[in-house]
Amino acid sequence: MRILVVYPYIPFPVDRGTYQRTFHLLRSLARDHTVDLLALSEAGERCEQKSVFAEFCRRVEFVPFTHPNWPRLFPDRLLNPLPATVRHWLLPHVREAIHRFADGERYDLAHVCDIVMAQYFLPQPAARNPPPLSRLPLAVDRSRVDLQFQLAQRDALSRGARQAVLDWENITKLKRFERRVARRAAVEVVCGPDDETFIRERISRDVAVQVVTNGVDLDYFTPAAAPEPRATEPTVLFCGAMDYTPNVDALRWFFAELHEPLRARVPDLRVLIVGKAPGAQVQAYAQRPGVTVTGGVPDVRPLYRRAWLQIVPLRIGGGTRLKIPESLAMGTPVVSTTIGAQGLDLRHGHDLLLADTPEAFVRETARALTTPALRAHLETEGARTVHARLSWSRLGKQLSDCYANRFTA
Repeated sequence: MRILVVYPYIPFPVDRGTYQRTFHLLRSLARDHTVDLLALSEAGERCEQKSVFAEFCRRVEFVPFTHPNWPRLFPDRLLNPLPATVRHWLLPHVREAIHRFADGERYDLAHVCDIVMAQYFLPQPAARNPPPLSRLPLAVDRSRVDLQFQLAQRDALSRGARQAVLDWENITKLKRFERRVARRAAVEVVCGPDDETFIRERISRDVAVQVVTNGVDLDYFTPAAAPEPRATEPTVLFCGAMDYTPNVDALRWFFAELHEPLRARVPDLRVLIVGKAPGAQVQAYAQRPGVTVTGGVPDVRPLYRRAWLQIVPLRIGGGTRLKIPESLAMGTPVVSTTIGAQGLDLRHGHDLLLADTPEAFVRETARALTTPALRAHLETEGARTVHARLSWSRLGKQLSDCYANRFTA
């Protein structure tokens, strides 16, 4: 097959969860098919990484861009049918670049990341002669289902009156836009069965959906690559991008309701908060006893090995959840909310521990920290599960075969 891939960012270095997914799936597709990549580069960043992709893509082009300013509520935003979160990515020179890049090529499929890129492949209502790209079979890889994510974010976070109005306005338009994308897409690729269920119940019963779970690079995330000894004191790790709302909310919940009760059970507890771009709120947690905020680090593997557990107290779903398979691959057990581990099909008490209330989360975390045999069991079984079915090579082959079976005669 010949596949046109369009990404809203350059996913290298792979220092965000979404970058891990998009980079490894792209490389897997290129092993079996001829792939051309066009990716957007915000403010021209990461353009020096072109050679990384040229190793496995036939053609590579990066398009610098700058997001437009967010529109004023009236009249620009309220009178525009597009949701502002989608319109934020709609730029005439990007549309022109995609059409120029594809001109004269005969592709079997366009694979785009998320609906913000899918909009460039939608038929335009005013166009008498639809451009070829609006007729090309379209696969939309959903690192998150936008409508599901925005509804969860609205329900989990305290909002002022103005933000509540903006949320309602954007979600109302997003429902229509999601359905428009579903009518155009030949297949939507999602991270887990929960995403598929949401699409079926809230967006479309007709669009084809392929579940490709998130995974881990087992060549990179291996205990042998970071022979760091475990910390001498009980240490928990929270790892993730600190400019991502669900991660910030997870830490807010942890320190508001879980940290002190957990310290009462484990007095010498240490907490490591690891991830790029921590804001003032996250940095302030370092003032608490036993808490360290590292910011971004060049290599997270030694910190996985130092920690006794990784905690995932997420309350907002819809993300990549890559911190869990990474942690399990590194031999570090995980305590997570159910929503934090959605889509991974991991078993409580076998692969990890699950807890959804403050009392349960504190109890399960304390139980793991004070029971070496439990940690050893979770370490062994979690690693075994990841190696059996959550490697990127296995998951990428699954997607590649899906496309070959669906889009070739």
